[in-house]
Amino acid sequence: MTDSQTLQGKTALVTGGSRGIGAAISQRLAQAGAQVYLTYQNNSDAAESVAKSCGKGARAVQCDAGDVAAGKLLVDQLAAKHGGLDILVNNAAVLTAAPLPDCTEEDFDRNIAVNQKGVFFLTQAAAKVMPAGGRVVNIGSIFGETVPFPGLDLYSMTKFAMAGLTRAWARDLAEAGITVNCIQPGPINTDMNPEDGPLAEAMLPRSPIGRYGRPEEIAEMVAYLCGPNTDNVTGTMFNNDGAWNA
Repeated sequence: MTDSQTLQGKTALVTGGSRGIGAAISQRLAQAGAQVYLTYQNNSDAAESVAKSCGKGARAVQCDAGDVAAGKLLVDQLAAKHGGLDILVNNAAVLTAAPLPDCTEEDFDRNIAVNQKGVFFLTQAAAKVMPAGGRVVNIGSIFGETVPFPGLDLYSMTKFAMAGLTRAWARDLAEAGITVNCIQPGPINTDMNPEDGPLAEAMLPRSPIGRYGRPEEIAEMVAYLCGPNTDNVTGTMFNNDGAWNA
């Protein structure tokens, strides 16, 4: 088996895989040989396009990341079809930019539902059907380590929680032979936050390397953590931010 096929025979689920970082992760895992399922909420055309670009029978599946029942059902379906689930990448997230006085209860509930509750119960369901050697990779944020700007209240709250869950799950699942790690991206050049967009003026001056990261750089780290030689790597936060948070 070549290095490019290190995930041959593995089944992977990537949430929020229709765009940006999630799309790059889906493509990279498929390139490594995995059977990839990527979820999306609304944009079926974009999701199907990503799945087609992955090849290897990749499938796009409509599933709201904040819907606990839908997530559990999807895991059960994949386990029934493939005999389990080898890789879970918790990538889907929402970001509400609003300072404390402007945050609504609806904003709070949606951020919790997608960024915490959905992640928690999807991972719980996945862990029940993962064999030894299973991999959980959480996509957090450097805003789960520091809060450099106002208005990040809800998003940072959930990403700080992501770091805590990563550490807790690494301990909980160690005996089962499942690793759990978290990648914390800095500014990444996607359609949500392009390097020539309105946020770049505030973000670029903080970057020692003077540029945004690329989705493919996050995807490469995910592929490494899902690979066969990382059994001893678990419970760890990996900042992929060009020293933005150094």
